[in-house]
Amino acid sequence: MNRELYLASLALFLTFGAIGCEGQQNKMPGMQLPQAAQPMTGKTASDVEGLQEPDLLVEAKTTPALKLEELESMAVKNNPTLRQAQAVARTSAGLAHQAGLWPNPAVGYLGEQVRGGSFHGGEQGGFVQQNIVLGGKLHLRQRVYEQQRMVDEIGIDERRLSIEGAVRVQFYAALAQLRTVEIRRQLMQVATDAAMTAHQLANVGQADAPDVLQSEVEAEQAKLSFAAAQRQYIQAFRLLAALAGSPDLPLTLLDGDLEKTPEIDADHLLQTLAEQSPTVKRAQQEVSQAEAVLKRNKREAVPDLSLRAGEQQNFEELPGTPKSVGAQSFATVTIQIPLFNRNQGNVEAAKAELERDQQEVVRIKLALAQSAQPLLQQYLTSKLEAERYRTQMLPRARRAYELYLHKYQSMAAAYPEVIISQRTLFQLQESYVRSLGELWTSAMQLQNYLLADGVSAPGAGGGRSTEINLPTGAAGSSE
Repeated sequence: MNRELYLASLALFLTFGAIGCEGQQNKMPGMQLPQAAQPMTGKTASDVEGLQEPDLLVEAKTTPALKLEELESMAVKNNPTLRQAQAVARTSAGLAHQAGLWPNPAVGYLGEQVRGGSFHGGEQGGFVQQNIVLGGKLHLRQRVYEQQRMVDEIGIDERRLSIEGAVRVQFYAALAQLRTVEIRRQLMQVATDAAMTAHQLANVGQADAPDVLQSEVEAEQAKLSFAAAQRQYIQAFRLLAALAGSPDLPLTLLDGDLEKTPEIDADHLLQTLAEQSPTVKRAQQEVSQAEAVLKRNKREAVPDLSLRAGEQQNFEELPGTPKSVGAQSFATVTIQIPLFNRNQGNVEAAKAELERDQQEVVRIKLALAQSAQPLLQQYLTSKLEAERYRTQMLPRARRAYELYLHKYQSMAAAYPEVIISQRTLFQLQESYVRSLGELWTSAMQLQNYLLADGVSAPGAGGGRSTEINLPTGAAGSSE
């Protein structure tokens, strides 16, 4: 009779405990840590309730929850890699300006046949020299760096998308983990309440030791799972704060809708990646830059014109007179003959570089298609799983749990069957949340053109040197 009374009481408590945990997700009743080898009759319900599992998210609940838009704004503002990408673009703009500058003129002194003594001879004066860059080479040199600047500006957009993609992926991973915390909190609530009831019945002699031990084991497992879920959320939040550029951000909850899943056009995904991906656009712009380099190298064979003009005083005496020759002017014009060096080696190298960049566009498109397939299949699989969990498995598991409870109350089912159905229900809820998290993370990467790296440094632009066309170098040279 005592056994039947215990089973009926525990069944009723499980019923009301399961209902009550739905509306008390933020409460976390404690439980007594069990001593498995000791008899249960010496414990009371207050002993179990007195030792509570610490809620690591208590302080997080006192601050406003963060939304995805707030974290994205923080990341764009604080992430150093975006500033690096902007600095790279400014470098290329500065080099483009420098490459188009004319060579500086030169002034100097010229003295020839200078003699002293009674002869008083020689020619002394000054000159001005200017190199004239022909063939439009200055414009073509400048065009190369202008194309590089456009490459780097696309790189800024690529870096911003990558930062936002990383934040979005981590945000929904953390949000799914937060939902898991709440599910395990409910499970711990039910398991702890059941253990407390078992202790109360055992203390009045209406429950056996095996039943009490089993309930304590269930409660301990639920406590450990709850603590692990909290730690996993804290880890996910810290990773998210680092991506947002604020690693010291106070721990708080997240405000987002995990149920409102995104839609991906699977039929046109690869076409969208090939046409709109910033990575592909940057590679295509690098082809334009390589074409500009080839055009410049072909024109570099056009020689520059060197002009030199001056005025000098000739002190040589005129024959038969005491007068000197006097002032006289001079001018020279020099131009190189492209006989041996027509820049043919650089032209061949530029052709090879152009071909390499053209093939790089093809390679990137193939790489994107290859990388997108696993994400696309994961998205479709997770979408199917989430839908089946929501519409098929969870309703049936919930109904099975209710039926087992009803049978248990009618003494038609054993207590372990209720525990198994309850555990199955919570496991399905966790699997549903995990599917939603995987769905969001794969969808965010696909929507961001597979860009989801928030900390990689951008590549250096502007060529390999930031010192070109130096004012003291050879006139019109392109270093």
